Amino acid sequence: MKHKEEQLNIGIYVYKNAEVLNFSGPFEVFASANRSNNENLRIHVFLIGETNLSIEARGGFCVTPKYDIHTHPELDLLVVVGGVHTDEMQKTHIIQLIQEQGHNVPIMASVCTGAFLLAQAGLLNSYQATTHWNDIEEFRQTYPDIPIIENVRWVDNQNVITSGGIPAGIDMSLRLLSKFSSQNLAILTAKQMESQWTNIGFYCLNKENLYAVT
Repeated sequence: MKHKEEQLNIGIYVYKNAEVLNFSGPFEVFASANRSNNENLRIHVFLIGETNLSIEARGGFCVTPKYDIHTHPELDLLVVVGGVHTDEMQKTHIIQLIQEQGHNVPIMASVCTGAFLLAQAGLLNSYQATTHWNDIEEFRQTYPDIPIIENVRWVDNQNVITSGGIPAGIDMSLRLLSKFSSQNLAILTAKQMESQWTNIGFYCLNKENLYAVT
């Protein structure tokens, strides 16, 4: 008998001057997983914007979010991307929205400087985090109470996960795929994307300690 198919809703928050691979990389991971998947799991991945009007990301790349911040479906995962994030940091309603999502969405994630938005929303309190190597010192100065981990692809706090810059978001998304489904699906998806991913040797955080995932 065929089991009922489960659907995951994964939203990726984008904004003006977001780094293109920060959102297109994770998007491709979750979209590719549907082609590799035979585990009764369908992934609905979509972009979310402050509005659903076209956004100009870094380098003039234009993208139109499928949903705005008020119309998206209930989420299982929200990924907040990085880029030129300074304007977003000044938007009180966006920070409040991210904070609210953090209380309602099972897993929150960031790519690159998206960690600044999670931190500003108070979602990294009592956790360790990572971000793009070039922004480590700024993060440390801005949020001195949040330990920042260098030279890692991602830091997993179970319900909050942060990654380094650009392609590290792909590695983090494969890690998330293994959490939502299975290691096997993550490996098959990485193979589909011709990505050299093993989920071995990166650092992961639980509430007790920092440990290497093997």
